[in-house]
Amino acid sequence: MNRADGSEPSPPRSTLNLLVRRVATAPRGLVYVCCSLLAVLTSYHLGKAMSWDTMEYHVYAGFSALHDRFHKDYFAAGPQGYFNPYAYVPFYLLLRSSLPPLAIASILALVQSAILWLTYELSLRVVPHDTPNVPVVMAILAVIFAFANPVLINELGSSYSDITTAELALAGWLLLVSVLWTPGPLRVIGAALLLGLATGLKPTNAVHALSAAILLLFVPGGWIRRLRYGALFGVTLVAGFVLINLPWSIHLERHFGNPVFPLLNGLFRSPDYSTGSMLDHRFIPATLGAALLRPFTMVLPISWIHFEMPAPDLRYALLLVLSVLLLSRWLWRRLSGGRPSGLPTLHSSERALCALGLAFWVDWALWLPVSGNSRYFMPMACVAAVLCIALIFRLFSAQPALRNGVLIAVFAVQFFQLYAGTEYRQYLPWHEGHWFSLSIPPSLESQADLYFLIGGQTNSFIIPELPRASGFVNLSGQYELGPAGANGRHIESLIRRYAPRLRAVWRDPAAIAAAQARPSFFDAANDALEPFGLRVDPGHCSMIVARGVDVIFSIGTAQHRRGSASASRSTKRLMTCRVIRDPAARIRVPGQRTADAAFDHLEDACPALFQPRRPVDVLMGDEKSGYIFLRKYTGSAVHAWIARGTIRFQKLAPGGREEDAGSERMWARSPPRVSCGWQGAGFLKILPP
Repeated sequence: MNRADGSEPSPPRSTLNLLVRRVATAPRGLVYVCCSLLAVLTSYHLGKAMSWDTMEYHVYAGFSALHDRFHKDYFAAGPQGYFNPYAYVPFYLLLRSSLPPLAIASILALVQSAILWLTYELSLRVVPHDTPNVPVVMAILAVIFAFANPVLINELGSSYSDITTAELALAGWLLLVSVLWTPGPLRVIGAALLLGLATGLKPTNAVHALSAAILLLFVPGGWIRRLRYGALFGVTLVAGFVLINLPWSIHLERHFGNPVFPLLNGLFRSPDYSTGSMLDHRFIPATLGAALLRPFTMVLPISWIHFEMPAPDLRYALLLVLSVLLLSRWLWRRLSGGRPSGLPTLHSSERALCALGLAFWVDWALWLPVSGNSRYFMPMACVAAVLCIALIFRLFSAQPALRNGVLIAVFAVQFFQLYAGTEYRQYLPWHEGHWFSLSIPPSLESQADLYFLIGGQTNSFIIPELPRASGFVNLSGQYELGPAGANGRHIESLIRRYAPRLRAVWRDPAAIAAAQARPSFFDAANDALEPFGLRVDPGHCSMIVARGVDVIFSIGTAQHRRGSASASRSTKRLMTCRVIRDPAARIRVPGQRTADAAFDHLEDACPALFQPRRPVDVLMGDEKSGYIFLRKYTGSAVHAWIARGTIRFQKLAPGGREEDAGSERMWARSPPRVSCGWQGAGFLKILPP
């Protein structure tokens, strides 16, 4: 009954109380709250996350998304600094706020916990609803199994965008599975849009977008509807990708001639970057046998299998075994029953389960040969958890005691591996103040200089704290920049603009001397600067001190365990010195032509080991002690160098040993016959003529 003013009467207070009570006590609400609390508590227990990638490019990415850096910086955060940066804007804004680190990490963990909410919803759509309470129990078990993922746990509360973009991809899969229950174009559009956004923000999600199309093959209603939905899905997927990429792609196209720079540069051929493949081979199985065994090797507590640290995971081997058992049982019943061998009519839950299982294994087959890194498989790890629980309930539906025993065994193994076999990120204590703090000399705060960032890590996290008019170039990081070609022209234009206000920044001298046993601290910087006719002025140096950061990137050691990082070890010292012109700097040294010919022939003879081809030479040493020529192959994670007339190479992973490739003179003259590829650390065998 309406009031005199036409408004609806307010419901009785008792009705409101009842509604609030129902929402608060509903299984879905309780699961969501528990997932969020679990994520926040896990993040708190692991400590503040200050990873290599945070300092390498995460902070810079969020900064560059909000400030146009294209005219001031050049590869300031390495090639990763040019990937779509918008996923890192929330983290950067949180850093710039006055919130303490614990509050920032808790907010990040809350957002990341949504991946468990989506797992719960997905599980409810692949189980039959004819048995009371069973769907909710299965969904809760799937959520617990999804959480028991060492890769997921390691990233909670961190700056990584793997989980947040995985949430978009998983939400897209959830909508497509919902289409199998209730077909409708709006859900297809929503799913494609989410998957397009996920791919645009993180290109590694492309495999999940492609394999999601398999789900549309199971839409009820005939092939005309499926084809129509498929076309709608494809168009909207591209639209979502373009929508999130367009503003950034305009900048990339204008400055580099490649709208997705540095990706797909073999197609767009920007002169500023290699046209070789950017495929990262670190986690890709070397052989077909290794690929077939990968689900089982992932159960072992070994580093560099599917993640940098030991992160044993049972779910993929379990899912493979369960899939084979279920398929075998189905074939046995079909054949022994004497019934036709055609496919049976599927109920909605069976249709959804079959579609999800097939789409998962297609996704696995696409992901493994192009990545193999479980950080980029996060949405499928949740799908695997859902499938494992659903298949266990389906296989042992007539044997509840056996089913419960299998579930107990599975969870016991997974959680034991989390406790005993997993290495977690280095623990950094929580403190008041900022996520990290920088002490910058006053002279640097008032003057805009061109900084050359030198070393394997860009340390680009310092850039937002220096004057905005400053410029930054990472000379010798993951991608070497040389004085020739487009790289040299771009760097020389920056030098002319900023000269004589030039500075170099690199790691603490004590740390470098201890790690590399360098005879002179300034050699590292001069090795990178001299090809540009520059050198360090030792008389004008100062120190930038960063507190609250991770200073050691070590895999498989106790440094990742709780309480192992002291305040002194969470401090990074960066030396910065004035850079001056040096007419006597070595632009080209004796023996470089021979070294280049040897390297080029080595790359042509064994492209599997040395990708991308033709990187810039890194020159070390001097005429007195002898020169060392080094090339870094970022795609295959291999370094090759020439010293004392011999070529050697090494894969950059634990267990990667130095390999002898033969004499420099032999390779420079003409490449010998070789057998090469990946076997353990990588091998190259010289064959008889």
